[in-house]
Amino acid sequence: SPPTPFRIWQADGGVEGAVQQQVATLRKANGDQRDPNSTDSLYDTLMDLEMAQVEAYQTTITAFEANYDALTKRALVASQEFSNKVRDMETGYHERLGLAAAELLEMVTANEGEGLSEEAKMMLQDKETLQNALNAAHDARVALLDQKEDQIRSNEEKTNTAIVSNVTEEVVRYSPNCIIIVISNPLDAMAQLALKRSGFPRERVIGMAGILDTARFRTFLALELDVSVEDVQAYVLGGHGDTMVPLVRYTTAGGIPVSELIASDRLAAIVQRTRDGGAEINGLMKTASAYYAPSAAGAQMVESILLDKKRILPCAAYLEGEYGINGLYIGVPVKLGANGIEKIFEVQLTTGERAELDRSAEAVRELVAAMGLD
Repeated sequence: SPPTPFRIWQADGGVEGAVQQQVATLRKANGDQRDPNSTDSLYDTLMDLEMAQVEAYQTTITAFEANYDALTKRALVASQEFSNKVRDMETGYHERLGLAAAELLEMVTANEGEGLSEEAKMMLQDKETLQNALNAAHDARVALLDQKEDQIRSNEEKTNTAIVSNVTEEVVRYSPNCIIIVISNPLDAMAQLALKRSGFPRERVIGMAGILDTARFRTFLALELDVSVEDVQAYVLGGHGDTMVPLVRYTTAGGIPVSELIASDRLAAIVQRTRDGGAEINGLMKTASAYYAPSAAGAQMVESILLDKKRILPCAAYLEGEYGINGLYIGVPVKLGANGIEKIFEVQLTTGERAELDRSAEAVRELVAAMGLD
């Protein structure tokens, strides 16, 4: 190996002492008996030291040159990999932003506040960012469902029909006196299937729909008005789908009719977004569906029944003449207590509201017939 380079500024005796020390060390190692004080021998020794260092540097350079092409290729590959990672990170961020929008929408709807991702926390702090993300996600959801809606619904119906049939039969076998709350989609049809398979009276088979739809309606209105969702009261009737009927006339914020607070075109857009709420979440989640708000809605129903609270809540109930509808599960206001549905309330509807409810009921009837549940 090459000799250690001179460090004359650290040697005892200054430059002369450092040189003599290096010369003596080198000659001893080589068995050289020349006078270390000789000018010629000193010069030769210094040259030897210099050449050794030059040779060491040359060896390093040669090795680098020999591997230059390989190093260059590796650098290019690393650069490309870095660029791909940056691009993937950007794509992943936008995907997470969409998921965060879905997550935040569900958690706000369910009146939850813990467990938010960093993206969701960011949007919660910045209302404009939140609204932009949700609006963009809604547009993306529309484009997605235009292509896949029929396939998604068909697969969902087949899968859930088998599951609900089997689960209902087992529930009845082991808990013949229970009350069944149905949450699976298509909600109205699955509730009808559970009623048929169980043989229970209609009071003990209830669909969770209106609470969730109403919660989303209230959430969108609260975002529009920049007020607490707790101060927004509303009802959504009809089937659990894009034909549901949000009752704007019965909707208030702090006791003030929302029609006096929000322009009619914005109200119409919020009503439509409420109808598309479930599909919006599905479009954002891509491989999953809503679970925060449905869970919270189901918990409300269970609590009202177990504690016999007798709360008035919008639920899917089997109608036998109420609202002029027979033999279908439709979302309506009911009183929930220890016996399940203890009363169905019929609210006064305008001609237009009645027509919308009839259209919603007809859509449910067609689905029930197509699934052979009528």
